[in-house]
Amino acid sequence: MLIRYKKTFEKIAMGLLSFMPTEKDLKKLQLTIKEYETEENLQLFLWKEEDIIGLIGVQMIDNDASIMIQHISVNPSHRYQGVGKRMVKALKDMYPDKQITANNNTAPFVEKCDFC
Repeated sequence: MLIRYKKTFEKIAMGLLSFMPTEKDLKKLQLTIKEYETEENLQLFLWKEEDIIGLIGVQMIDNDASIMIQHISVNPSHRYQGVGKRMVKALKDMYPDKQITANNNTAPFVEKCDFC
């Protein structure tokens, strides 16, 4: 299930976010987390089954009815089990009136999700 990011999950979120190719540098990673904490139009969600095993970060686009997926990451030991697709589907279910879009980094994965 998707849960909203809270500061208490910061280390878990940073660990998951560090799997993104653009977030390898510690300073960049800290800046990204800070943006999710402070920017109103950015939302970070964690995917929890028994443990937190995934993360999806989105940007709410004000002037149209869309949500852009900025980051999506799954713990390597849980990959290829449909977790990423379940996160995108849960996001779609959470915001049924919004269109899901992707940036250059997340587009290859989001295009594989047949329900977007």
